[in-house]
Amino acid sequence: MSEQNFSDLPQVELLQWLARGSLKQNLLRAVRLWVWLRSLYGDGQDQVLLNDGFTLADWKNTFFNSTHPKGEKIPQFHDPHCHCAKTTAEWLFDSHTGLNQEEWQHSLLSHIHITNLDEILQKRLFGITRRSLQADLQILEELGWLENREQKYHRVKHLPSRPITTKHNYNELYFLNQVDLEEIAENLSQKIAGVQRFFFKLDYVVTAIDKVENWQYELRKLWSQTPVPPIKLIYNSARLVESVECLVYPVCIYYVQRAVYLCAFGESPDRKTDWYNFRLDRIEDITPIAWTNPAIPKALQQRYQKRNLPNPEEIEVQMPKALGFDFYLESRLMLLRFDREYHDRYIQDTFRHETFNLISYQKAKSLIENSVINPEQKAELLKILANRSPKDAYYSLQYRHGDNNVTMRLRAWRPKVEILLPYDLRQKIAADITKEIGLYHI
Repeated sequence: MSEQNFSDLPQVELLQWLARGSLKQNLLRAVRLWVWLRSLYGDGQDQVLLNDGFTLADWKNTFFNSTHPKGEKIPQFHDPHCHCAKTTAEWLFDSHTGLNQEEWQHSLLSHIHITNLDEILQKRLFGITRRSLQADLQILEELGWLENREQKYHRVKHLPSRPITTKHNYNELYFLNQVDLEEIAENLSQKIAGVQRFFFKLDYVVTAIDKVENWQYELRKLWSQTPVPPIKLIYNSARLVESVECLVYPVCIYYVQRAVYLCAFGESPDRKTDWYNFRLDRIEDITPIAWTNPAIPKALQQRYQKRNLPNPEEIEVQMPKALGFDFYLESRLMLLRFDREYHDRYIQDTFRHETFNLISYQKAKSLIENSVINPEQKAELLKILANRSPKDAYYSLQYRHGDNNVTMRLRAWRPKVEILLPYDLRQKIAADITKEIGLYHI
């Protein structure tokens, strides 16, 4: 018996997951599987009383009225109180779900195009053959909701991972890490006096949207398995300018800086780190492999044997420690100087990172004196600082050395920012600027 209850609402994300492909073609089946799960794992009047091991016939006898027809044919309308008489809309929009039909339909149609949605919602959800019900059970088994032993189905102790929306978190945008954005979305995501006032525009540079959606679907299926298997990736690395094979454990997905990434642990394309952020549109192939595969990297094998597989919380712990999405790269000290006027207009009273702190001119001098080992570099930087105004704005922070997103941020601040530390990054930026200037001279 399961130790958990199923109280998920039939929102688009869950239905898409249950559809295992085209939601447009499998909408009724996805909704029906949701009802199945309510009957198997729901609480109160939702759950049907079944033994731990049950057959389709056992479930039908408990779920439908005693007058429900036997046999292989589609049951005719015979009793308004039998579950086979209820329309899809009646299952979706009742006091149990609390869903608003207009809002739900708008959400669905924003994801898929269905011209006859009203007609579909009026169809009897369980007006189907016994063979279709048997196929439903097979799908639930494949998705990890049931186990089939000795020709009987058994409920699982732990429910699979899936996109969850309940009455308690219907409007909870918990995946938005920025608290201010979450609050704005919560307050304005609903229409006001019938008018939509809140719009969310993301910069998204990826054109291979179908590929990204396909990999997200494949990863969802993998994450529903127990245990989650490692995978073999074929990855087209922009940095290496070639496709490489990587054996990794998929941990989670992030949207960062205009693209979607798979955070994984195992082999990086350059083999320099255990963790790596793989851009989804650059993944060419994903193949699940067995945990017994001897080619699995040693660090990953050890974590599997210790039952301590990588998890998203590890990433969340590292993010606040240094600026940059590549959380596995070396954390280093950075010292910046902003033009005072620019700072007061665009930097002051903004949040950049937990470690991004305004410091005094004297503190900036102290950081150079204490952190730079090379005496020639130290002398050069102190001389440079002596020629800068104490009235300018000086900031210290930790950053991920080599993170491309950090480089892009520094470029966006130019020419109003000066990198004082680290010395090698300062030299690299200076070389880039010199090269860039050459583009504007004949």
